[in-house]
Amino acid sequence: VFQVRVYYEDTDHGGVVYHANYLRFMERARTEMLREKGYELDVLERDPGILFVVRRAHLDFRAPARFNDLLQIKSAIIHKTPVRMHFQQDIAVKEKHLCSGEVEVVCLEAETFRPHVIPAELLQAFPLSVHP
Repeated sequence: VFQVRVYYEDTDHGGVVYHANYLRFMERARTEMLREKGYELDVLERDPGILFVVRRAHLDFRAPARFNDLLQIKSAIIHKTPVRMHFQQDIAVKEKHLCSGEVEVVCLEAETFRPHVIPAELLQAFPLSVHP
């Protein structure tokens, strides 16, 4: 679970979080998931020379987030292969469900942008979950 505060810059003219920013919040949560297990994206890019990129994203909006809300983003890996991971992510404020999404992330070789096998120890560090 990762928390993020909604700032004025995250909102649109109507005072609610702009739809594309939910993807940014989810990205931060996935990055923090890696960080919690000791993996930094910039270090992975240097050695072993890999990147994680979003291949596909599907979002389902239920209710708006607003300025100054403290969002909780729950993330879980629901499927993985040697080269990709599928995340289920849910965003809520207090107990109110705002947005859910499924994001498919693939591993690429940093120099060529060709598919690359996720290092076994990294893949094993993230167990599968049914739901976050």
